Amino acid sequence: MQTLNRRKFLSLTAAAAGAAALPPQSRAVGARVVVLGGGFGGASVARYLRMWNPGVAVTLVEPNATHVSCILSNLVVTGLLSMNRINLSYTALRNNRGVQVVQGRALGIDTGGNRVTVSTANGNVTLGYDHLVVAPGIDFVPPPGNWNPSLTPHAWQAGPQTTLLRNQLATLGNNDRFVMTIPKSPYRCPPGPYERACMVADYLKRKGRTGATVTVLDANPSIQAEPEAFTRAFNVTHAGRILYVPNAVVQSVDSASRSIVTSAMSVSNAKVLNIIPAHRAGAIGASLGVNAGGFVPVDPLTYAVSGVANVHVIGDACAVPASDGKAVPKSGHMANSEAKVCADAILRALNGEQPDTNIATSSACYSPITSRSASWLSANFIYGDIYDANGGIKGKGMHRVDLGEAPAGEVNQDSYQDMFTWADSLFYDSFA
Repeated sequence: MQTLNRRKFLSLTAAAAGAAALPPQSRAVGARVVVLGGGFGGASVARYLRMWNPGVAVTLVEPNATHVSCILSNLVVTGLLSMNRINLSYTALRNNRGVQVVQGRALGIDTGGNRVTVSTANGNVTLGYDHLVVAPGIDFVPPPGNWNPSLTPHAWQAGPQTTLLRNQLATLGNNDRFVMTIPKSPYRCPPGPYERACMVADYLKRKGRTGATVTVLDANPSIQAEPEAFTRAFNVTHAGRILYVPNAVVQSVDSASRSIVTSAMSVSNAKVLNIIPAHRAGAIGASLGVNAGGFVPVDPLTYAVSGVANVHVIGDACAVPASDGKAVPKSGHMANSEAKVCADAILRALNGEQPDTNIATSSACYSPITSRSASWLSANFIYGDIYDANGGIKGKGMHRVDLGEAPAGEVNQDSYQDMFTWADSLFYDSFA
């Protein structure tokens, strides 16, 4: 993999954000766009639609009063940040961008009638639209057995689950065992589970928990993101603290006894059992039709679903055509990037134009390794031919171009500090 230094990485991600902020030339006004889901994808598409054309009426529907970011949430789990640090408000979207924010949950989509039914505190309402953007994030596929997330949390949707896992982690004593699972790809934030393992190991060291360990039961055959950084972290930085077990497909979970059976290892009576189940598209997105993996196939030029040109799915819920072995990741940064392509495509359609084919999306992330060091990874995806495992062209989609990951010498404190600059820039670009 090609490497580049951290400063170049930061300049590339900043340049990408700046380029996306350039408004298209002319857009139709008076149209109605409804956005379902206020995470990074939904908030970003609402923001950019209004920023690029204030004449378009945008309504954002979100069940929660604020968005709690999964980004940086592992630092909350391990006590390095407060929940307030990752609690993102919709106030700026409402006051600065003119987005109408409706706190409610989408119940159903009538694609033929161009309307969506929303449950609110004051009863059900029907919202009409010219274009609909669906950004519901993920739901979980419950593992076999008796899984109760109130006892064995996932903490993969930030909020109360983050607090629950943080409180459970605080109970670990000497020689106790923290056990976590990683689902088969695709799942939200490919480096996230490995990052969590590192941060829990770091927590145990900082707290002086002698003999306490982290067991990582990974359903995948190998580390799915930043393999060099995390292999070194597991074997060197956190040597003796982390046991990494690949090909550990969950066969049964018993939350009451915090026990798990996998194809590679069984664990009984773990002190903390962190179950991250397999993912699927959020329910309102799944109602539009899913592939075999449980995600909604989309046109990468517009993020429209098949046969419905004015209904779009972005973020973790969508399946973007890509070259074999180079899937588009499910991440907050990618959702923000997809939102800009989607917003541009909607505005072009409202103006009677064809979608732009000269498009690219990007995914960048930082992964804390300890309380003082972090790694980073960045990749770009360009629209064009995509390839099968044998190198043959299989169609059109987003083809990944690797930019690289942090070399060993940059898994350091400077990268740890840059992580907050990156996160705050993404928070601003999505919610401000």
